[in-house]
Amino acid sequence: MASCSYGGTNSYSGLDDSSKTIVPKQVRVGAENMLNLLELVKDKKVGIVANQTSVIGSTHLVDSLIASKVDILKVFSPEHGFRGDADAGEKVNSSVDAKTGLPLVSLYGKNKKPNGEQLKGIEVMIFDLQDVGVRFYTYISTLHYVMEACAEIGIPVIVLDRPNPNAHYIDGPLLETAQKSFIGMHPVPVVYGMTIGEYAQMINGEKWISTHCDLTIILCEGYAHGTPYSLPVAPSPNLRTDNAIAWYPSLCFFEGTLVSVGRGTESPFEVVGHPTYKKGEFTFTPKSSYGAKDPLLKGELCRGIDFRDSIPPNQLYLDPLIDFYKELGSKPTFFLKNNFFDLLAGNTTLRKRIEQGWSEDQIRVEWQEGIEQFKLTRSKYLLY
Repeated sequence: MASCSYGGTNSYSGLDDSSKTIVPKQVRVGAENMLNLLELVKDKKVGIVANQTSVIGSTHLVDSLIASKVDILKVFSPEHGFRGDADAGEKVNSSVDAKTGLPLVSLYGKNKKPNGEQLKGIEVMIFDLQDVGVRFYTYISTLHYVMEACAEIGIPVIVLDRPNPNAHYIDGPLLETAQKSFIGMHPVPVVYGMTIGEYAQMINGEKWISTHCDLTIILCEGYAHGTPYSLPVAPSPNLRTDNAIAWYPSLCFFEGTLVSVGRGTESPFEVVGHPTYKKGEFTFTPKSSYGAKDPLLKGELCRGIDFRDSIPPNQLYLDPLIDFYKELGSKPTFFLKNNFFDLLAGNTTLRKRIEQGWSEDQIRVEWQEGIEQFKLTRSKYLLY
């Protein structure tokens, strides 16, 4: 267990600020290897899975490809849409991009897997999304469905790799089949320590799709799993800072409870709270705002914990979740009845252990064997 605590001010106290993430200048993302990419798509009709993170410096990849005379037929967008401004879970309709005039096909909602009509005429598919290395972040589920759909009709897929900001550790229980959903499709830990290119290789190699995908990965340069990386563009509306991205694996479990994770504030996934929590002086009030049109506990004064000036431990941190469960005293209603917590955890065991009063140290013991098994699987697909 990492040495960490939160005290009377309800501001997390962990590692000192000297270890804050910086962007190493030597890292180049896969999309920057434009010469290699252009050679692979030369004289082909191209589809591309992209969103606001699909950039080369300050230029969107789609704009760069158009400027290079690449024949793009369609753009496919994941959760949050092509411009990345839709709420989590919000329906995103297919449309036309105002800037380029290209057809946009939403891969969220009922249409998570592109169909034959949507793929008609495409000769190669480019996939370029910034992942955050957490099982319930849905871009890896979109990757699965794109690879599967393309494999079924023989379209090659090119993944432009990007660094994983949470690649420096592996933690959490493995997903159990009974909890499989769009926020968890594969038997991997919550934090899996792989880039999205490596993950694509694992989808293929472990035969999680029925047909082998013709897959090419364009690698990052100057990158290793322990390399600090600050995302230049927010990957979704409520992950706005390096700190939020680092805390996301631990704090997202609160999304399956009656506790707010700060949606509707300026610091989502950096604060947690509830009106009946009694500890400390830190408060916030969720409001309808960008990325949170109707946030949990909207308009209610919440008391809780402030993680904004904190450095998270290099593992999942469950003590705040356990503390809120004990403090709120509403045990039958703490976990939402929609099963969302179990889907996030990938099992029913984590919820039951919290209900049974287990400590974080006791809980962690149960998932260690699964992590060791996963590490052996993971090692076959590493590129860095």
